Amino acid sequence: MSNDIKNTPDEGELVVATIKTVKQNGAYVDLDEYEGIEGFIFIGEIASGWVKNIRGIVREGQRVICKVMRTRRDGTSMELSLKSVSEERRRARLQEWKNEQRAQQLLKVLADKLSWGEDTLAEQKEELTEAFGTLYTAFEEAAMQEGSLENAGFEGDWLQAFIELAVENIIPPFVEVRGILTLSINAIDGVKTIQEALSAAEELANPEEETEVKCFYDGAPSYRLELRAPDFKIAESLWEQATSMVVDHMTKAGGEASAQRE
Repeated sequence: MSNDIKNTPDEGELVVATIKTVKQNGAYVDLDEYEGIEGFIFIGEIASGWVKNIRGIVREGQRVICKVMRTRRDGTSMELSLKSVSEERRRARLQEWKNEQRAQQLLKVLADKLSWGEDTLAEQKEELTEAFGTLYTAFEEAAMQEGSLENAGFEGDWLQAFIELAVENIIPPFVEVRGILTLSINAIDGVKTIQEALSAAEELANPEEETEVKCFYDGAPSYRLELRAPDFKIAESLWEQATSMVVDHMTKAGGEASAQRE
């Protein structure tokens, strides 16, 4: 069974491959993410310029990142290029592959913990990949943002275990917390009071600490509060500070305020 929802890669796509056999005119490879598909890298696509000794550049068992140049009609073999992949793109694609391998291991841990069978494991993997693009992104979103799985249409007792596994094992680039502020005040300068309360919350943002606080009008009396922070602990603290500041400002001015997490 393929490790990817697609059965074959597209032309122009970057693929992860393992060198299988090295010949004088090029190298045969197996595509790591596509079972049963092999590729060939002609010597002219191994490296820029004249290749004196092909084995000085590639060797059996070496993992490489290649660009798909041409796919044969049967879809089981394709021509690849090694030299067409820049070092930056090579590193990024390899990291993406490593992330996906790690995500598959984490899902297997979850499956063992919840006594899932192979069919359930495969089904959940496919559904998560379809919803988030990659399995790793599903774990990353779960670690970054509350309710990401539910918002994508997932439900069940396994969600909490999935989220806990994600938080424990995935280091996201940032964490997002969102909520709704319900604000009302019966006063001539009520609009100004609300604006001041929201501005006070936004001033809690700190670029040096990589935190963001943004407020948006969502139709009176609702206002959307969106926070971004490096980790959950900071995000939770920022949420408490921001909502307390808004509520205090509103109540002192004779208004009403409440906050609800999404």
